[in-house]
Amino acid sequence: MSTERPELPSIDHQIARELQVRPQQVSAAIGLLDEGATVPFIARYRKEVTGALDDTQLRNLHERLGYLRDLNSRRDTVLASIREQGKLTTTLEAQILAADSKGRLEDLYLPFRPKRRTKAQKACEAGLEPLADQLQQQPGSTPHNLAQPFVQGDIHSVEDALEGARQILIERFAEDADLLGNLRQWLQGQGELQVRAARGKADENSKFRDYFDYNEPLRKIPSHRALAILRGEQEGVLKHSLQPPEGAENEGAERISHHHRLQGRWLLDCAAQCWKQKLHPQLSSDLLKQLRSQAEEEAIRVFARNLKDLLLAAPAGPRTTLALDPGLRTGCKVAVVDATGKLLATDTIYPHAPQKQWDRALVTLDKLVRSHQVELISVGNGTASRETEQLARELASQHNGLTVVMVSEAGASVYSASENAAKEFPQLDVSLRGAVSIGRRLQDPLAELVKIEPKAIGVGQYQHDVDQNHLAHSLDAVVEDCVNHVGVDVNTASVELLTQVAGLNRTTAGNIVAHRDDNGPFHNRKQLLKVARLGPKAFEQCAGFLRIRSGDNPLDNSAVHPESYPLVNQIAAQQDCTLDALIGNSTELKQVNEQALREQFGEYTVTDVLRELEKPGRDPRPEFRTAQFAEGVETLKDLQPGMKLEGVITNVTNFGAFVDIGVHQDGLVHISQLADRFISDPHELVKAGDIVQVQVMEVDQARKRVSLTMKRQRSNTEHTTNKPDAHPPRKQSHGKATAGKKATDNGAGKATSSKAPGNSAMADKLRALGLGR
Repeated sequence: MSTERPELPSIDHQIARELQVRPQQVSAAIGLLDEGATVPFIARYRKEVTGALDDTQLRNLHERLGYLRDLNSRRDTVLASIREQGKLTTTLEAQILAADSKGRLEDLYLPFRPKRRTKAQKACEAGLEPLADQLQQQPGSTPHNLAQPFVQGDIHSVEDALEGARQILIERFAEDADLLGNLRQWLQGQGELQVRAARGKADENSKFRDYFDYNEPLRKIPSHRALAILRGEQEGVLKHSLQPPEGAENEGAERISHHHRLQGRWLLDCAAQCWKQKLHPQLSSDLLKQLRSQAEEEAIRVFARNLKDLLLAAPAGPRTTLALDPGLRTGCKVAVVDATGKLLATDTIYPHAPQKQWDRALVTLDKLVRSHQVELISVGNGTASRETEQLARELASQHNGLTVVMVSEAGASVYSASENAAKEFPQLDVSLRGAVSIGRRLQDPLAELVKIEPKAIGVGQYQHDVDQNHLAHSLDAVVEDCVNHVGVDVNTASVELLTQVAGLNRTTAGNIVAHRDDNGPFHNRKQLLKVARLGPKAFEQCAGFLRIRSGDNPLDNSAVHPESYPLVNQIAAQQDCTLDALIGNSTELKQVNEQALREQFGEYTVTDVLRELEKPGRDPRPEFRTAQFAEGVETLKDLQPGMKLEGVITNVTNFGAFVDIGVHQDGLVHISQLADRFISDPHELVKAGDIVQVQVMEVDQARKRVSLTMKRQRSNTEHTTNKPDAHPPRKQSHGKATAGKKATDNGAGKATSSKAPGNSAMADKLRALGLGR
């Protein structure tokens, strides 16, 4: 038994190799993380230390660091356990120290793991282990002859002796780490997942009907199909099993025999029994768990990517907004919020069946628009959304500059029933709180959506099937990165938004708001140090991400960290100009002697500060744009193959993109229909929020599925909702919302909204109601 422990592999070097960066970069990042620095802070303000590792690399590093530290901790436990048993050899210790995954480590530990008494252990206690050794080492001998001397005591027959020896050998084979690795790799690479309908569940209208008689190699199953199959089994509709490839049913037993050099019918039967009773079920279970884990990992990754696109969608900006939460019997809830999101007015209108108070609803909305100088109308995309959009467009046609936008309601009901909403609007009905959320998310999607649990926002698939802790951790990281990427106005931000700022938690975020309420707005970043429980360390982490508009120091409204203010002052002195004259002055900034500054402050810091000074406080999100749903296309029944429509990407998966075309059921553009060329990942071409032109391919009313295409259509006989070529290919939008007014290009790549169409009859009607101008 070894007394000297071999040296463990270096975590720094292992992560560096995986990330393809230098070990020194990894060591520096680990040091900062261990000191309590956040990923956004390290990525933005510690580039000199880490060699400019970005937030994605740092997130991967952080996750991998946790895994490898857990692995090392488990490794120590395993070594201690085997050492206590007196069974730790030099070779075994070296194998354990070389184990690069938890799976490999557990395979090595399997023979030594404390477990309930097995048949094999009982056979060993009965003295049959020598017989098992003889049977394995003397394959030419007759098993009955070898077993005869062991018929004594509790062993009443040769058959009993041979059965005990068989159990010992089966357990021995099943706990051979190298054999397990070999068989697992073979079954993973060659195995086939077979899926069938459960008895009595083969309903042709079932959403799982594609899997009623389905086979696919395990290695080729994409995450979305794996999760669909697993959900189908969970719901009792499907049954699945992992089988060796066709024609190789006996290969598992043959591999056991070859690995242990087994000869003779009795030993070969032991190998076959070991495969059938132990290893095939065990490995199938392991690989199916791995399939689920990998599918969940991919689903979470896709969800996180969609969430990032949604959170970073173009904001409509600080403009007074009238929000409509559509409804039929219970009416449409109305809320007006000012440019800062403050609630100004609420109401309920009943323009649709059964009340049908269309004209009265127009009068009510017109008064609100005029009273509060409304610039935007935000319409939720739920039930009766298209009918409500029509009402809003009719109103907007008589108000120059009034834009109608359809926005996603996903999560609005979650927010309206939350404790945070109740605190903000204790006297307001839950449904009206939802209307407020719909209005605010048009003004600034990021600021409003941070108030909602990320998985309720509606840009994922199978989010309720995946590991919820892992999902929450991943999505929270996305929210944190997005918030800090954009920056936060400390004088208007909610507690929920401030909580996502690097270095802050809910307590310090609440204290910032309380200090703001008690003492008025912050005038400079230094005043943050007066906030209760916000010390120097938290200030260092958060200061660069908090903005103070129209404050004492213009740098406080930029991403320049206070620790770099001396650098800015030195730049101003070098150019012999004031700070105000320097900020935003491209001419002056291009003349700066960067080399002299880099020697003192560092290359990355100087580059970032100069870039920020050129466009201080710029919002990195794209410009707001709107799209138009086709009139008269409001339900699945209105869709016909060949129709050309405008829509908004709501969700991007590995197999395609879902598009809201205004019929309450998103259509799917399969990955094969996204472009005329091959696309390996839909994210190469589209993202959540893009405005796209699609054509209807197929409508499945029974399953409520719509198949769309974005390929160029060359046929001149298609049925369209517009004139031929009414929707030529357009530059994709980064905006999330869809609009009741068509966005056109002004020739400079910027979208402008044309006035919504109206007719003379409509104008006369509105003038009769006192709405016309």
